[in-house]
Amino acid sequence: MDRLEAMSILLAVVDAGSLSAAARRLGMPLPTVSRKVAELEAHLRARLLHRTTRQLSLTEAGAAYVAACRRILDDVGEAERIATGEYGAPKGELAVTAPIVFGRLHIVPVVAEFLAQYPEIRIKLLLTDRVVHLMEEQIDVALRIGELPDSTLVASRVGAVRTVVCASPAYLAQRGVPAEPAALAAHDCIGFDVLESRRAWVFGDGKSTVSVPVIPRLEVNTAEAAIAAATLGVGLIRVLSYQVADAVGNGALGVILRDYEPAPLPVSLVHKGQTPLPRKLRVFLDFAAPRLRARITQAPG
Repeated sequence: MDRLEAMSILLAVVDAGSLSAAARRLGMPLPTVSRKVAELEAHLRARLLHRTTRQLSLTEAGAAYVAACRRILDDVGEAERIATGEYGAPKGELAVTAPIVFGRLHIVPVVAEFLAQYPEIRIKLLLTDRVVHLMEEQIDVALRIGELPDSTLVASRVGAVRTVVCASPAYLAQRGVPAEPAALAAHDCIGFDVLESRRAWVFGDGKSTVSVPVIPRLEVNTAEAAIAAATLGVGLIRVLSYQVADAVGNGALGVILRDYEPAPLPVSLVHKGQTPLPRKLRVFLDFAAPRLRARITQAPG
């Protein structure tokens, strides 16, 4: 069995939505397409497709295998283009991940511009505030905020963001503006557990730091929920500067305790550093890095 051919046929079936549609698209007899898929399932000893008279869907094993097939065939195509000296338009699928709010504000606009310029590249964008393992989840490039641990990953810094404390003008007018971190004990706070401990906020530049105990009146698990509550006057929030850029820009929130902010956190594009670097990834990094630097530099807050 030619496994690369079988993989290509399986992808055609999945993309076309049926065996018959794939057969027409491939110019192949329907029995041949059906036999190739069946041989692949027999080789893997796993059912890849749920087949009914009306529809076709992937099993759990099939979904994982199809994702791997796409990447394998993209890599084979890239290797062939390198070997033959072809330097045409880059093509294939890229998997990109970023934090939710940063992704919405900055990654999505850059990706939209990139896709317009490179029509033969597809992008799968995963926005999540958890740290995604590039190897395990088959991610090509990640946007990371914060100091990076030592690893085999390759990082390109594209900027830095501040950690800021904010409140609504109405809240500050009613409760007063804290002049120093210790004054937070007299204020209502909103806890956001992704950024750091909900029980203490740390201020200072690393050489001289102070940890202020915080007992939140409200605890949430997303930055957007914390920001929404702060704009309603619930209390103070401590988030990253890009997360409140819109609210600060339109006056819904104001930044306080600026003199006590910790050192800015680096923002980096991270990839696995494979050699040679796939052309689709190289052109994305070359395209995205300067645009992200410009966007981060120009962001309000």
